[in-house]
Amino acid sequence: MSLQKTTEEIELIRSSALLVSKTLGMLASEIKPGVTTLDLDKKAETFIRDHNAIPGFLGLYDFPNTLCMSPNAQVVHGIPNNTPLQAGDIISIDCGVLQNGYYGDHAYTFAVGEINPETEKLLERTKASLYKGIEAFCIGNRVGDVGYAIQQYVEQFGYGVVRELVGHGLGTTMHEKPEMPNYGKRGRGKAFLQGMVVAIEPMINQGTHRIKQLKDGWTIRTADGAPSAHFEHNVAIVNGKPELLSTFKYVNEALGIVTDEEAPFRAVPLEI
Repeated sequence: MSLQKTTEEIELIRSSALLVSKTLGMLASEIKPGVTTLDLDKKAETFIRDHNAIPGFLGLYDFPNTLCMSPNAQVVHGIPNNTPLQAGDIISIDCGVLQNGYYGDHAYTFAVGEINPETEKLLERTKASLYKGIEAFCIGNRVGDVGYAIQQYVEQFGYGVVRELVGHGLGTTMHEKPEMPNYGKRGRGKAFLQGMVVAIEPMINQGTHRIKQLKDGWTIRTADGAPSAHFEHNVAIVNGKPELLSTFKYVNEALGIVTDEEAPFRAVPLEI
């Protein structure tokens, strides 16, 4: 598929992305000690199907569930199970939907109850790095500019940027060109074009950038066992500038968070 989407295609992707946003918002109210990731996975599948869409991850590359649920030292691609969440955990939830032939795909890392201050900083800074990357996604820049913005921001805190896993283009398939690394050099890589739609998704480790895959063939965790955070948005280039297609609005409402962090990347206020 073309890297450049039409206005109509961007709106279809936005619709799918916003359903993911609403799914994450619904889950935000359910995350608490004692809940299992498999319970949350079932709630998400029901919610998505009730909104006339299909879980985008279920069966994709033979993945067995609706959500990728990755607690603590797991980076991404964790498989939901019956282990209860505990106070002090963090949990990355990555969700995708397929609606009207187009995908939405984004992620948020949640705290389970009270978490320690250093882990809380990891979450705050990883989310901040996402917006640094989004800001660099504009006409005149290249893939390396986004990765550079993310990398330079998080490495000042001693964090590790995962190398092997990257963001991607988005459209009628879940993973399209270009690949969007969270590290890089300014001015390098594919030049951005009007109408491009990508998923930007920093995966940032509190310790080493190195990772390893578990025996289940899916779960990726940090090599040193340190926590990892993951935040993801879907973004289009509209009139030369980045425009968010997804939102954390529904998560923020569920968690009582007041922020204007998305405002620079919206042409108009997001309707409820």
